Amino acid sequence: MDHSQLTAQAVTAHFESIGNPERAGQMQRFFKTAPGEYAEGDLFLGISVPDIRAYEKTHRPWRVEILALLLQQSYHEVRHLALIGMTELYRRARSEAVREGLLASYLSHTTMINNWDLVDVSAPGIVGEYVHAHPIEGNALLDRLADSFLLWEQRIAMVANWRLIRYGEYEATIRIAERLLHHPHDLIHKAVGWMLREMGKKQERLLLAFLDKHAATMPRTALRYAIEKLPSDLRSYYLTKGK
Repeated sequence: MDHSQLTAQAVTAHFESIGNPERAGQMQRFFKTAPGEYAEGDLFLGISVPDIRAYEKTHRPWRVEILALLLQQSYHEVRHLALIGMTELYRRARSEAVREGLLASYLSHTTMINNWDLVDVSAPGIVGEYVHAHPIEGNALLDRLADSFLLWEQRIAMVANWRLIRYGEYEATIRIAERLLHHPHDLIHKAVGWMLREMGKKQERLLLAFLDKHAATMPRTALRYAIEKLPSDLRSYYLTKGK
């Protein structure tokens, strides 16, 4: 089927028509959208991730400009769709110009990538892939994002390393983890610990070296995430060192 004339308005209207208000309420509580919470004001329709993925897959190929418009929509699930589409398009792109355009669009809309699930579904496949292909410019980008005042850009900087870890590249994981280690927010503690754990699955010695250096002072949540896959005796050892 030809989806080349699909519009952002049509996609949003379709998502509105298949929403589940009861589920939407549950999701808004789960994703912390109440006043004062980290995703204050975000709107949900109550659509499951498998349904979002199925819609994205059946409406390929997506155009970059439509995905950019979808990423500006108020509904969380519509933005989730856009990020899945952008990540898939980045993976399939054979043109460096297309990839650069997708990355630029992604980075210009980080205020709309405003929850952990949106970051986690997109940062490895877009930013992580860019860093792998362009290590000098990419690592400079990671440092800039890590130093941002925007929580979500900081999480992007950390979670993008998931793709680098897959490639056997660990330097950026250690560098960004150290840069964000004493961040005040729990979502960053979890991201740091998660990426350290993933690194440890591949290179336990690097994780142990990091823990030997930082376990005594790193946030407890980050420490627990980082040591989750270690043998029980090592977990106990590092927990006693932690604060």
